[in-house]
Amino acid sequence: MSLDSLRDQLPAYAKDLASNLSSLAAETVLNDQQKWGCFLAAAYAIGQPDTLKAIEASADLSDDARTAAKSAAAIMGMNNIYYRALHLLKNPEYATLPTRLRMNVIANPGVPKVDFELWSLVVSAVNGCGMCLDAHEEVLKKHAVPAINIQAALRIAAVVNAVSRVMAAEKAAA
Repeated sequence: MSLDSLRDQLPAYAKDLASNLSSLAAETVLNDQQKWGCFLAAAYAIGQPDTLKAIEASADLSDDARTAAKSAAAIMGMNNIYYRALHLLKNPEYATLPTRLRMNVIANPGVPKVDFELWSLVVSAVNGCGMCLDAHEEVLKKHAVPAINIQAALRIAAVVNAVSRVMAAEKAAA
């Protein structure tokens, strides 16, 4: 399945999502690796089969970048739960304890740090972890990534999430 066929499968009530999917696939604010890594990381974070397959088929990424985008989805799937819980708990003691979770891929993702941070930001947006969003945005800003690039990544996360939810709902209703 391609991105075009995914877009064609969206129901009429989701025509804005279809349009946004097309415009984001043609986005030029991010380089192609950053853009398609954002798409792929978001799709893996959500896991809706039709959306994931279409993005997998459309993502023009090297094997290293493809692995890193998947790694961002995996590691942030863990971190987003852990750090969101720390943020939500009233007891501050938990934030003083060592994390004791393995996160080596963050230090050596196999792609440029900026790309991995964008993908981690995307997954954090999908998973709703404000603490992780702030942390990854701060690293991106330290690397002089403009706000418009960060916004482009967040727009991809939003659209992939919405498309995935519509596809899942339509399958459930069928």
